[in-house]
Amino acid sequence: MSDQISEQATRLRDSGARTLTGVISDSGGVMRAKTVPAGRIESFARHGMGASLTWPQFCVDNAVPLTPEVSVIGDLRLTADLDTARVLDNGIAWAVADVRDQDGERSPYCWRDVLRRQVDALAALGIDALVGHELEFALTDWEGRPLGDEFGWPCYGAGVYSELAVFGAEICERLTAAGVVPEQIHAEYGLGQCEMSLPPRDPITSADNVLLARSIIGRVAREHRLRASFSPVPFAGGSGNGAHLHLSMSRAGRPLFSGGDAAEGLTSEAASAVGGILAGLPSAMAILAGTVVSGERIHAGGWSGAWACWGTENREAALRYLAPTYGNPHGANLEVKCVDAGANPYLSSGLVLGLARKGIEDATPVPAPVAVDPADLSDAERSAAGVALLPSTAADRLAGFEASTAVREILGAPLHAAALAMRRHEATIDAAQDLHRTFRFAWSA
Repeated sequence: MSDQISEQATRLRDSGARTLTGVISDSGGVMRAKTVPAGRIESFARHGMGASLTWPQFCVDNAVPLTPEVSVIGDLRLTADLDTARVLDNGIAWAVADVRDQDGERSPYCWRDVLRRQVDALAALGIDALVGHELEFALTDWEGRPLGDEFGWPCYGAGVYSELAVFGAEICERLTAAGVVPEQIHAEYGLGQCEMSLPPRDPITSADNVLLARSIIGRVAREHRLRASFSPVPFAGGSGNGAHLHLSMSRAGRPLFSGGDAAEGLTSEAASAVGGILAGLPSAMAILAGTVVSGERIHAGGWSGAWACWGTENREAALRYLAPTYGNPHGANLEVKCVDAGANPYLSSGLVLGLARKGIEDATPVPAPVAVDPADLSDAERSAAGVALLPSTAADRLAGFEASTAVREILGAPLHAAALAMRRHEATIDAAQDLHRTFRFAWSA
């Protein structure tokens, strides 16, 4: 291990690394980091850099709600995973960090380990998973005003994207140089809004790539005198930034989301996975879409996946099934639409995989797919189909999150308690202030 770390550190320095920044996404989805000079890369990877035990309970406003379990006593170590390290530009090296304790063991507060445990648990069932992420973000000028505010922003507009073509090309080139080839980038619906799709990869690599992409997007934006906001709702009354997650699973190379006898061609295991995710979604929303502004994005008619149901190509459903058609070369997969850009990608992916696993283990039945806009159904029809809106208020999200044994088991009790304390505090942040302006760039890198 030591020899490998030394070799990796030498490779980084030979590639021009002047510093190494190790990044994490905290319980509330905010990216935080520590940086060392190039000569300290080995120490960052072996022994880690100190972080107080309060890091898992940092809030978006930088408050730290202390609890008996998380207080001024104790320490964590942020350890750079050099397998993820890249030299981005100007000698700035970048890597994802794990969280360990003072004895070098992975901490129960390690966000990345939540996802690692679920990947391992699925593997024990003989199931492999792939995850792909979509990144929506809003571009602003240097003062934080949305692009298109003065001259308009036609959604998917070729003209507005043409003005940003060099910016987009540089993002694609730098991500490709870092080993991640984006699938597409375009102007989205809201003012100044763009979207980039990342390719499906193993779940941990895919979540790592989200942090890498955010970091590169932020760096390129600043070079162009722009700012990139990953806030779930950067402007009051404006469009929200989603972080749609695509999931596929296979057993011994055989896809589970197609070729079966269940609804829409699902195999029985995939049907149970969909049932498990649907059953647990309401209790997971404090993580998936739980920021101080997330509730404004989750509403019927917003294509945000506000309805707890599933259906083929149904953009109002929380779970949109994509069939294995000619136009879907990746094969059948499940898009989780209710996740927003404020979510920690390790926790959101870990919860989705964990709920899918529980569904498979418990043979959870899947309700019938919904083939219409759920808003067009009567109350009686929705009730009969088990279709309801996902919780959009902080109080409702917290109640389900606190009560859920499934969510607590997936996150682990310590991290579940830390996230609960964090979200409880954030629910008390003074709504009289301009929350959109205050936190517009909190989730950016």
